[in-house]
Amino acid sequence: MATRIMVMLVFVSFFLMQESLAQYSFYNFYNYLWGSNHFSVDSRGTEVQLLMDKSSGAGFRSKLDYNSGLFHIRMKIPERRTGGIVTSFYLTSAPDNQDPGNHYELDFEFLGTNGTVQTNVYNNDGGHREQSFKLWFNPSQDFHTYEILWNSRQIVFLVDYIPIRVFYNNRARGIDYPWKPMHIEASVWNADWSGTVDWSQAPFIARFQDFQFKACPASYGNRCNRINYLEFGNGQWQKMQQYRRLYMTYDYCAQPNTAKPECAFNK
Repeated sequence: MATRIMVMLVFVSFFLMQESLAQYSFYNFYNYLWGSNHFSVDSRGTEVQLLMDKSSGAGFRSKLDYNSGLFHIRMKIPERRTGGIVTSFYLTSAPDNQDPGNHYELDFEFLGTNGTVQTNVYNNDGGHREQSFKLWFNPSQDFHTYEILWNSRQIVFLVDYIPIRVFYNNRARGIDYPWKPMHIEASVWNADWSGTVDWSQAPFIARFQDFQFKACPASYGNRCNRINYLEFGNGQWQKMQQYRRLYMTYDYCAQPNTAKPECAFNK
């Protein structure tokens, strides 16, 4: 049976750990990236707002690159209903402000504001490993927690601490797996492939909070051990399968023309 996901994280020295309210500040770990007049941070650094209108969206990125970690954000997508607006939180190895080409990337992307979130994995290629979920809550009405666990064994996508997707390291089977350092980005922007924007509803405002995360900076090299973990019991594994059965609306592994080699192993 495939290795099950983590139930507990065991951290060693050099992990970025935040305890006090001051340490949750945006400025400790992130910088503005693009869309300056559509980007704002509250006075305490505890909430960022990204605004999207016809002229621009906005985004921010982590100050550092990382080799592994549990990456965490609380996010509230725009309230005004439309297609075409993408609110995202992701890891990427792509350089800033350049054509990314083939690269590694792990995505949460909301497609419009109807509550559908798409997860994707770019495995030193153009991606196309989408799994989409119509969530069990309205993500525009309140903040919810979105996490990506990435280590040498597996990638796990979690929503409100519930795992919804696992991508295993199958390099031993000749399948690539993200290994280059990645940084975090979050943004709001528009894309034709995610629907048609109703610009009469603009501006669209995405909100982000809780900027803490625990990760291994790439600059620490071998001085920073990767995250280790224990396994879920059958109950938690079954809960993930239940949520996938109830809420997953698209799976690239489900059709022969979109499936990739790892589909035989990523259950």
